[in-house]
Amino acid sequence: MAPYKSFEEYNIEVRDDLKSNFSNIISGLGEDVQREGILKTPERAAKAMMFLMQGYKIDAKKILEEAMFEEDYNEMVIVKDIELYSLCEHHMLPFFGKAHIAYIPNGKIVGLSKIPRVVDVFARRMQVQERLTHDILECLNDTLKPQGVAVVIEASHMCMMMRGVQKQNSTTTTSGFRGQFEKQETRNEFLKLISSDLS
Repeated sequence: MAPYKSFEEYNIEVRDDLKSNFSNIISGLGEDVQREGILKTPERAAKAMMFLMQGYKIDAKKILEEAMFEEDYNEMVIVKDIELYSLCEHHMLPFFGKAHIAYIPNGKIVGLSKIPRVVDVFARRMQVQERLTHDILECLNDTLKPQGVAVVIEASHMCMMMRGVQKQNSTTTTSGFRGQFEKQETRNEFLKLISSDLS
């Protein structure tokens, strides 16, 4: 797997295969793929899907490993309100929301921008929210080897809002805790801090 980088280039062969498939889907749904407004849609959709699914080609652990520094700090580090966008693996419809992540260092800290990038790597795959939470948690825990890690994700799912039960105001919350965060006192401190407005 390659280290993290902005996804600016597209594999032409993959793009063309996806373009052909999207053209067939659009045609199969009853739309005229030669209509002016639709003419470039298959290629745009192919590029959009390649961007949204780029997480399969990126190694999240390398993102962290490239920005780890020795530091004698052993208190909680929290990055909250990290925007995330992903695709539900059941219907390929978006789900989106925020991730709140904390870790307690054990001799090493990581550049703060790397934590949202790790979220992006796992979000840019076909996902369920439960696995997304677990993937982020285990990557941070295995790579940083901290005293503890906590991940909470709050998200809205278009598969519930646009189809199926069609509930517009429902959100789903998932969480995972390792190490010190398995202790009720530490967990409660984290949950209180991500719920408060310190500004």
